[in-house]
Amino acid sequence: MPQDDLIERLLDFLRRSPTPWHAVASMASRLEAAGFRRLDEREPWQLAPGERVYVTRNDSSIIALQLPREPLAALRMIGAHTDSPGLRLKPHAAQSAAGWLQLGIETYGGMLLAPWFDRDLGLAGRVHVRHPDGRLEGVLLHVDRPVAVIPSLAIHLDREANNGRAINAQTEMAPVLLQGGGSPDLERLLKAWLAEQHGLEDIELLDFELGLHDAQPPSRVGVEGELIASARLDNLLSCFVGLEALLASDGRQGVVLVANDHEEVGSASACGAQGPFLGDVLRRVCGQLGQGGDEAFIRLIQASRMISCDNAHALHPNFRDKHDAAHGPALNGGPVIKVNANQRYATNSATAAMFRDLCRQAEVPVQTFVTRADMGCGSTIGPITATELGVPTLDVGAPQWAMHSIRETAGSHDVAHLARVLTAFCNREVLD
Repeated sequence: MPQDDLIERLLDFLRRSPTPWHAVASMASRLEAAGFRRLDEREPWQLAPGERVYVTRNDSSIIALQLPREPLAALRMIGAHTDSPGLRLKPHAAQSAAGWLQLGIETYGGMLLAPWFDRDLGLAGRVHVRHPDGRLEGVLLHVDRPVAVIPSLAIHLDREANNGRAINAQTEMAPVLLQGGGSPDLERLLKAWLAEQHGLEDIELLDFELGLHDAQPPSRVGVEGELIASARLDNLLSCFVGLEALLASDGRQGVVLVANDHEEVGSASACGAQGPFLGDVLRRVCGQLGQGGDEAFIRLIQASRMISCDNAHALHPNFRDKHDAAHGPALNGGPVIKVNANQRYATNSATAAMFRDLCRQAEVPVQTFVTRADMGCGSTIGPITATELGVPTLDVGAPQWAMHSIRETAGSHDVAHLARVLTAFCNREVLD
């Protein structure tokens, strides 16, 4: 079935994308296979109507564009983010205790700590090396087999473990990597893995950005396969579906897919949504395909629309009281419009009405999420992008359970639901 093919592509993307750098590399590979041309921000651009191009920044954020065949008038933008909460290695990560080589870690983003205990952990990220000839190079590393674990303390030694005890990430969450190992062994292992994966020999390790990841592969769960269980569904599911919609677009309209890094830590970086990446790219596009100048750019932005796509909180059957009674999205119930009066989400009635009409057109069910009035609300790249660019924006997402856990759960039918409505958005002739 077509939906089964879609799910298999998603699972493959999740397997290949343990870090933002791997996610961008996977997306770039699919774009190039579909005829997209890579641009370099350091070089002059020559753009033509109807062309398909993409550009990356920091190798962890990506913008892909289907340039319109007709004069540039409006853009259909889909936004997502490539990063997920997790454990990152400190620069001097090697440490020893009780005869074990362990890894010093820091937490990235607002993660759930408890699910990381007793999991099979792999290692992945970006490593910069110096070759014997003095050349510097950054390469991706993905150790996709279990090489580390964070063992729990036995209940016999911690009788309060089930009574809500706090977890100290500094003292209780150092993964164990190698029995009898010491500090030099980490460098030895990294060099061996780089030789195994890239054929690199006689290199000097200069620096790295590495993290632990769940080595258990993503899978379909449930008697009828109605669930997807995986690490990093927030927000690689949205990156995947946005890419699917872009590739399925008919090419007549102007379409932009932006997937930023650093959303989970506030988006304040050169490649984050609060940075200038998207604005830089759109100004260059407007300068070549539009009329040029500030007035033309403002007119373009105000005629465009942005759908910020980031997963939403589904109603949990064991914690129904955590949702507002009238706003508890169901898994496999369709994409969720996210609303917050305090602008933690960028949705307003005009952009929500456009999305509801798109769902009607695509014959897709649609849901709404508003947090309880006595609880805080998360946020997305939506309000940040709207603030930076001024583009009319709404926040939507597929519903999921266990957000920010090492293994999250979403509905398998919602992947096709979201892909259909985002494709309809890409092909929509008039943006209301």
